[in-house]
Amino acid sequence: MSKVNHIKMQTSNRFLNLYELEAEHRDGRISPYFLASRSEKIEDLKISTGKNSPDGVAIYGLYGEKKDKVALVKQFRYPINDYIYEFPAGLVEPGEDVQQAAVREMYEETGLTLTPVPCSQEYQKAYFTTIGMTDESCATVYGYLSGEPTNRHQEAAEDIQVILADREECKRILKEENVAIICAYMLMHFIHDTEEPFAFLK
Repeated sequence: MSKVNHIKMQTSNRFLNLYELEAEHRDGRISPYFLASRSEKIEDLKISTGKNSPDGVAIYGLYGEKKDKVALVKQFRYPINDYIYEFPAGLVEPGEDVQQAAVREMYEETGLTLTPVPCSQEYQKAYFTTIGMTDESCATVYGYLSGEPTNRHQEAAEDIQVILADREECKRILKEENVAIICAYMLMHFIHDTEEPFAFLK
């Protein structure tokens, strides 16, 4: 069976760190494996804790009287040196549950007020994002939105445009724009689930 023998911390940053693992393969060979993590210490890595606590939260929020628009952010991301469409999202702060984090992040990024939709745990637990390179996991919170969009509460370093997209605009975005994968899958459902987009949560 493959396993991790040793872990060495390579960087010491606040939001993201690189760790070198000594990976033992199932045939006994040893090789280095590199892991990016939100953890600031080896003992906080999911390898060490054995727990999948959510690092972040993504918010699938519907807007308008007919709930026929979805809130997106068009955000500049340095790894691609370009803009990408995503759900509003952010890190879960110490002491927060994912719904509290979602309400806070939605307001900070868009100015909108989120009312979460109750759902079973399996729809809102943390799932891993890109497990081949990171132990980051993210929960998704679903809900309805009210208020007027604004970028007034965004941080100065953020380059974010708030988008309220109807189904036709979502089709265009999927065809023509950079889109984060979790957002892309949910937009595909939103385009076709015209009667009750959150029916799958029941």
